[in-house]
Amino acid sequence: MPDAVATTDDRVLGGKLLLRQPASGHRAGHDAILLAAATSASPGQRVVDFGAGVGTAGLAVAKRVPGLSLALIEINPDFAGLARHNAEANGIAAEVVTLDLASNAETFAAAGLLPDSADVILMNPPFNDSARHRASPDKTREIAHVATEETLATWVHAARRLLKSGGVLTMIWRADGIADVLKALDRGFGSLALMPVHGDALAPAIRILVRAVKGGRAPAAIHPGIALRDAKGAPDDYIQEILAGRAALPWSEL
Repeated sequence: MPDAVATTDDRVLGGKLLLRQPASGHRAGHDAILLAAATSASPGQRVVDFGAGVGTAGLAVAKRVPGLSLALIEINPDFAGLARHNAEANGIAAEVVTLDLASNAETFAAAGLLPDSADVILMNPPFNDSARHRASPDKTREIAHVATEETLATWVHAARRLLKSGGVLTMIWRADGIADVLKALDRGFGSLALMPVHGDALAPAIRILVRAVKGGRAPAAIHPGIALRDAKGAPDDYIQEILAGRAALPWSEL
């Protein structure tokens, strides 16, 4: 990270995870922690975090599941440098790769990311519609949050190529973009599981957590939703346990 860009050292996951991140712009938030809490993984598995940023989601999974073979992929070299620092600061062995997920298979392979090599991929792609989203003057924030028409399909294509048969993709996306998710996963993925995420218990979902299996054939399932705040507007106790790293979503046990 250039010297001119201020950073802060923050503790997330109930203090279990120390993150150095930009003081403003794209910072660790609920989406990354919920994604990590929804990601199924076992010791010894190859886990790859697409668009890792400073490493929040991938490192949070590694905190819960020791002994992973973890790779953090990030296009922004400054964020990749912070992800590398954060892995070391937390004593987590992680390979950090600076790579555009739109790269071809040869470029992935040259970076040590071979086809059919990952057991688990998690991703939090940029998901704000560029046609509706006001561009941020902070370009790193804009890149992290604003999607093009090809973004989701590109990331899912890369995940399909990298995952083993039977490998699991877990992602978080805008709830109102669920049709785009289903379309992107239509080729090569099955056994879909969907979990709505509500900001308020009585309001429409704002996010959707998605779990898909490469080559899976089980029927799709919609799981009970979760809400950040309860019906009275207070922080939901269960979600607070997840954000503090004391609980995980049911999918993490699958």
